[in-house]
Amino acid sequence: MGAAHEELATGRLSLRRPAAADIDAILAIHRDPRTCAHNPSDRLTARDEAEELFHRWDAHWSGYGFGYWTVRTAAGPEPAGFCGVKVMRFDERMVLNLFYRFAPAHWGAGLATEAATAVVEWAAAHQPSYSVIARVRPANHASARVAARAGLARAAHLDGPGHDGHDLVFTGSAR
Repeated sequence: MGAAHEELATGRLSLRRPAAADIDAILAIHRDPRTCAHNPSDRLTARDEAEELFHRWDAHWSGYGFGYWTVRTAAGPEPAGFCGVKVMRFDERMVLNLFYRFAPAHWGAGLATEAATAVVEWAAAHQPSYSVIARVRPANHASARVAARAGLARAAHLDGPGHDGHDLVFTGSAR
């Protein structure tokens, strides 16, 4: 797969494979209590935790040729957030878990929806053997809207316990 999948582009966004230079942004976004309010186990407090997270993301890229992308707007060089998919076991099968997390300064502008839609479309084109899922906390209405607008549908029969409480599941076939 290689470099061909390391970059995606939308009308307003550039999505690129994370680099070591993104570690400070990983920390800044994951340190903010607002960004992890619904997923407190994802909150980071120190740079070494951000380095470890970056290395996990990079290992996924090395193993699968895709993963989470760093998202930037055309308006600025700093990362606005992160969005992508990772392979995981769910409900006794391997799926692509859709992830999106953006700095609060970029909330409400549709950037998460734009990035998530691009990622879901990428998965359909390049990883058609996997289903894409998004696991959302019941109180995280904004995240649920992003999942739905990205083309995923509620799959209540798959709801269940997650790391930080009950998960509502949204799914879509990558086919």
